[in-house]
Amino acid sequence: MDDRLHPSTDADVLVAGMLFFDAVFADLHGAPVLGEEHWTRHFAWTPGGIANFAIAAARLGASTDACAAVGDDALSDLCRSSLAAEGIGTDLLRTVPGWSVPVSACLGYDGDRAIVTGGTESPVALDDLLPARGGRVAALHVDATTADWVGASGDRGLRVFADVGWDASGSWDPALLDAIDGAYAFTPNDREAMAYTRTDDPVRAARALAERVPLSVVTMGGDGVVAVDASTGDEVVAAPVRVRAVDATGAGDVFCAALAVASLTDLPLRERVDFAALVAAITVSRPGGASTAPRAGDLAPWLAANPAAADPDRFGFLATSLLSVTPATAGRTT
Repeated sequence: MDDRLHPSTDADVLVAGMLFFDAVFADLHGAPVLGEEHWTRHFAWTPGGIANFAIAAARLGASTDACAAVGDDALSDLCRSSLAAEGIGTDLLRTVPGWSVPVSACLGYDGDRAIVTGGTESPVALDDLLPARGGRVAALHVDATTADWVGASGDRGLRVFADVGWDASGSWDPALLDAIDGAYAFTPNDREAMAYTRTDDPVRAARALAERVPLSVVTMGGDGVVAVDASTGDEVVAAPVRVRAVDATGAGDVFCAALAVASLTDLPLRERVDFAALVAAITVSRPGGASTAPRAGDLAPWLAANPAAADPDRFGFLATSLLSVTPATAGRTT
């Protein structure tokens, strides 16, 4: 088999993009100060970046394949073995000799997190890694190189959940959104959505983005989520699940992964959004990013143990629909 070309995947969920090794320092009292040393008991390491999507999806019962470049270094090997231990398919990971996965120090304080990353971008373009055929849904870090693949995804019966990431240049050029054309959903946070649409309100931003994709979902951190389904006209503004945020690392990725898994079912939009919001809220209440994402069977017990987190009627559907939320195919071992 040509190592450069992976022809297909039959997983429920394909995740593709940059892979990182994350060292997470959560629940700090404040930003580090030069000359001082800060300790925290809330520390974890985990594969990060696109791995956040993969881990969350696999834990919710979806068969999941990860597509990314990895190095031939020890941390790359650790990321690969950690993904395999979660039941995530790793055949689409391509080893690039002489390169190392970037390492991120994720510092959590004041309800958010700051990230310092060391390393270099992947030397292999994502479109050179993507399979010709990809599962039922895909979570993708899209860019100009993936435009053709994303644009043809609908013809292959694939729903792409697109992420264009933070624009470090600060220009927020709307032309960058050409990369999501053909995607099923776009799931930016509120700052990204408002910057790209030149609006000052997340709801208006979500409506504007719904003119480009069938499903526009804008996450607002502790203020909840707004979602607009362009095909039906449905609009959902979901309240946050009330938790103490210990670690926000990967929260948006986990939310998107849960939403993608829920899209494999026939749940209505509000329940899909609420399901994803609950999974993300549980994750941020624990240190370690996606490494602490819950499994499907954990959700109802967590709600029972945390009655103040949300209106119990809001998640009543979990009692009758939990089996339909979890796809029939389970995560695989490799």
